[in-house]
Amino acid sequence: MATEYPQAAARPRPTLRDYLELVKFSHTLFALPFALASMLIAAHGLPAMRIVLWILVAMVTARTTAMGFNRIIDRNIDAANPRTAGREIPAGKVSVGQASALVISSAMVFVVAAYELNPLACALALPTLIVLCFYSFCKRFTSLSHFVLGFCLGIAPIGAWIAVRSRLEWPPVVLGAAVMFWVAGFDIIYATMDEEFDQKMGLHSMVRRWGVPAALTLARVFHAIFIVLLLAFGHIAALGNIFMGAVALIALFLIYEHAIVNPHDLRRVNAAFFTVNGAISVFFLLAVVADVFF
Repeated sequence: MATEYPQAAARPRPTLRDYLELVKFSHTLFALPFALASMLIAAHGLPAMRIVLWILVAMVTARTTAMGFNRIIDRNIDAANPRTAGREIPAGKVSVGQASALVISSAMVFVVAAYELNPLACALALPTLIVLCFYSFCKRFTSLSHFVLGFCLGIAPIGAWIAVRSRLEWPPVVLGAAVMFWVAGFDIIYATMDEEFDQKMGLHSMVRRWGVPAALTLARVFHAIFIVLLLAFGHIAALGNIFMGAVALIALFLIYEHAIVNPHDLRRVNAAFFTVNGAISVFFLLAVVADVFF
């Protein structure tokens, strides 16, 4: 049965905060630093401010489109899950129509941003939006949804490189693959909170397929691959000792992340998901800035 939402007449007008929470704007922190780092390396420094601004516009609008679309598609699932029932659409803070308007307008601005960057970026704009929105359906039929989410975030450094150089090269591909494994790993950790709910609703995840202990082991393997790929990226991109030392510290962040998540005690999953991974992405960008400029 479809979930009933408050009638539009009874719903107050959404605030800016409601829209920001709808798309979890604060989570832009995960992908944006990798895109900016890729931009700096591709330009051997800071590119023209026009390129920087359009990259930022493209990043924000692409993510807003994807997250807004996800919230619309998952609104009934979110309403049925006690952990997510307070999200903006099931809670009646933002209507489906208002969220749809945000998604459509964001997608249009993204295409404009890609057009302003270069012809290759423009040509890839629509395929990128299709991939980003496709993720929202994946958990309904495959446990590989974690990889699809990782691929979506891994597009960010590839897109930033193309925005600067107007061509695709190996360094951003390797960095994009690294981001994919990183995101897939921490998304598996996050999915442990919904194991029972996913089983009940027939949704797919590595946690549901293999169980929490095996899934957490798989997440550790993915994060080990992430570190190896970061080292490979540093080598291919000719980064120096500052970057390589930073990768070693990122590995310590990941060791800590897995140390605080226990198959028998998942109370610190949010700390692992938000705090540690947010710190990793920002630290990565700072390391690239230091390596490129100093």
